[in-house]
Amino acid sequence: MNDGFGHEVPPRHAQQTHRQVSRYCVVIDAADGPRARLLLADRTPVAEFDAGTEEVTELIKTARASTGATGPEWDRALAGHTPAQRAAATVYELDV
Repeated sequence: MNDGFGHEVPPRHAQQTHRQVSRYCVVIDAADGPRARLLLADRTPVAEFDAGTEEVTELIKTARASTGATGPEWDRALAGHTPAQRAAATVYELDV
C-alpha cells in the first residue's frame, strides 16, 4: 500500500532559478492609450499592459518617478515609440 491512498503521489519539487525582479515601470502613451511596461534592471522588457489598471497604481505608489526615457539605454526597450512619446514617458524606479 502506498501513501497516495489511490492517487498518484506528486513528484518532488525541483528548485529552479526564478525570473529576476522588475526594476522599472514605464508609463508611455501609445495608439490605444497609455501603456505600462515592466522592465528588468538591464531594461529587458518583461510585460506590457494598460496603465489605467489598479495594479499600476499599487506598483508606482512608493516608486521614484522621472520624466523622459530618451537616453540610449532605452532605445531597445522602447523601440516602437516615437521620440515625443519617449520624452513624455514617466519612468518609475520600483522598490526591490
